[in-house]
Amino acid sequence: MDREALLSRARTRGVNPLVYWIVRGLLQPLFRVYFRLERIGREHIPAQGPVILASNHRSFLDPFVIAVMTRRPIYFVAKKELFGFHPVVSWLLSALGAFPIDRGASDQESMATARAILERGEAVLMFPEGTRIRPGALGRPKRGVGRLALETGAPVVPVAVIGTEAVRRGLRIRRHKVRIRAGRALTFPKVDRPSAALAGAVTDRIWPCVELQWEWLGGLPRLRRAAVIGAAQTGTALAVALARAGLDVDLGARTSEDANRIGAAGRNDRFLPGVPLPDAVAVAAAAELELQHHDLVAFALPPRRLAAALAAHGERIPRRAGVLVAGAGLSPLDAEQLVARVKGGVAARAVAYLAVPEDAGALVDGAAVALASADAAFLAQVAAALRAAGLPVTRAPDVAGAVRVAVPTRPPRRSRAA
Repeated sequence: MDREALLSRARTRGVNPLVYWIVRGLLQPLFRVYFRLERIGREHIPAQGPVILASNHRSFLDPFVIAVMTRRPIYFVAKKELFGFHPVVSWLLSALGAFPIDRGASDQESMATARAILERGEAVLMFPEGTRIRPGALGRPKRGVGRLALETGAPVVPVAVIGTEAVRRGLRIRRHKVRIRAGRALTFPKVDRPSAALAGAVTDRIWPCVELQWEWLGGLPRLRRAAVIGAAQTGTALAVALARAGLDVDLGARTSEDANRIGAAGRNDRFLPGVPLPDAVAVAAAAELELQHHDLVAFALPPRRLAAALAAHGERIPRRAGVLVAGAGLSPLDAEQLVARVKGGVAARAVAYLAVPEDAGALVDGAAVALASADAAFLAQVAAALRAAGLPVTRAPDVAGAVRVAVPTRPPRRSRAA
């Protein structure tokens, strides 16, 4: 069955009731026993009428475990490549409510299909991230879910699923607890032709509600607030980069006098002349930082000062936070010893090493960096933040590998003041 026929079937005929309820009847006890499936908030999903389920996406199993969360059929988009494996697979997916989408393009036909399904009072499952995101925190949503909510006026139920990413290892499906949580529905006014800005604003209202369900289930929260200890060139440039990535950043100077001087000038001319600090960067003495409120704590200090900094601040770093050690010009052995020292001095959930250019000021110009961590989720999280700041990131297998990555001192120069 070709793509047009599949979309037409979803718009007109819908699921095959016999196939859908037989498969659901088989999967539900399997999921409850084998995956110890826990379903929370089922009462928030309307039993009838149009509804959009907006969920994070970790595994190919997500549509099927979310389907047993509801007492009604749901429709969901699936990448078009899945329908090309075999005619039987294509037919079965279509019978279960799936319809194809071209993830590499703005697929208007698939979105029109979703609108048609909602207009006849059905439920549509959307994955605003656009693709599977694992490991780490949730990804960034695309605005399609906001546009669909505005165009149809359908309520949006935020859903989070956790545990499905650990179910498959190669071709083997292994036992692992899976939990799903649905929040209260969100409603928005119906708009015939919503602008991109309006669709984005609605998506930005929906996605934090998905994050709320995710974090309630114990999922890794996204990085929101960072502390950078060390206000020399590396620390100042790193604070600027993290602020550009959308984080609220506290830059910890050695003394209150240093903090007042940098804060009053709005820049650190001693170490990073000509670079204004973004509004999201607040400067204070490192001893005054309330580290218990931060998701990320970065040490940007010369190795000789690290032991004293750990003694002063290590116990104040919360267990839920991650720690980033920024270094430049170190040998692989020195960098490994530095990271080992930090791991021994903090109770944080993970530690990563960031290899920066010897001229760390190049970070504000988009210089390449290398990153390593034994914690894959934290590694992905920090790499995503640095890329959002415009920095090319190489993820190395270990600290020594990060040091060995060739990092240019500076990309083609552009005006920092701009």
